[in-house]
Amino acid sequence: MRLIVARCEVTYIGRTTTVLPEAVRLLMCKADGTFMVWADGGSPNVKPLNWMTPPTVLEERRGKDGALEQMIVRKQRADERLEIAIAEVMADSEHELDAIVTLEKEGLERELQEMLAAAPHWCGEGFRLVRREWPTDIGPVDLMCRDLEDEWVAIEVKRVATMESVRQLTTYLERIRLDPAMASCRGVLVAKWVKPQARVLAASYDIDCVEVDVEVLRGNREPELRLFAA
Repeated sequence: MRLIVARCEVTYIGRTTTVLPEAVRLLMCKADGTFMVWADGGSPNVKPLNWMTPPTVLEERRGKDGALEQMIVRKQRADERLEIAIAEVMADSEHELDAIVTLEKEGLERELQEMLAAAPHWCGEGFRLVRREWPTDIGPVDLMCRDLEDEWVAIEVKRVATMESVRQLTTYLERIRLDPAMASCRGVLVAKWVKPQARVLAASYDIDCVEVDVEVLRGNREPELRLFAA
C-alpha cells in the first residue's frame, strides 16, 4: 500500500464534476487498484472524501526536478477519473500489508457459542452436545447436538442472525446430509437477535430460530417466567 500526504486539489470527472479545494489530504493507493482520498476530522469523515474502485489505471506526472505534480486515476471500464493537482508532497511511503485471512469468531459471538455448548438446552428442549466446531468440507458447524429422539441437530450461532446466516446453515446441512447416517439432520439458528427476514427464509427451509438472552446465559439475570393458558 502506498500512502501519500500532500497538499492538493482533487477533481472528479465522470457522472458529474466535483472539486475538493486545495488542502492537505491523505492519498491511499492499494495494491488491488483501489484509490482513496482522505481528510482528518471527526465522525463525518469515517469515509473517504473520494475514491475509485478497481480496476483502475494510475498515471503520475512529475516536474523537471522529479517532484510529483499530478496524479490521474482512471476507471478501466468507465469514463470516470480523478485528477489530483499536487502543490506539495509531505510524505510518500509504501508498506507491505499481510494478506487477507479468515477472521476467527470473537467477542460476543464466540462467547455465545461457548455458553451454549455448556448449556445446549437453551437451543432446544433436551438437546445434548456431541461436539463443538463439527467439521465439514466447507467449514465447521458451531455445535452438533442430538435431540430427545436422538436425531442429529446442526446449530449455527450468531450475534445477529441474517438471511446470509440462514444460507450458511443450509449449505452446511447439504454437506452433512450427504452422510446417510445423518440424512435427517435438521438445523437450528441461534442468536441474540434474529432479523424478521431471516425468520421467514429459515421457515422455508424448516430451520428453527431461537433467540437467547445473553445476560441469562451469563447468570446475571433470571429467565422470565411465562404463563400459559390452560
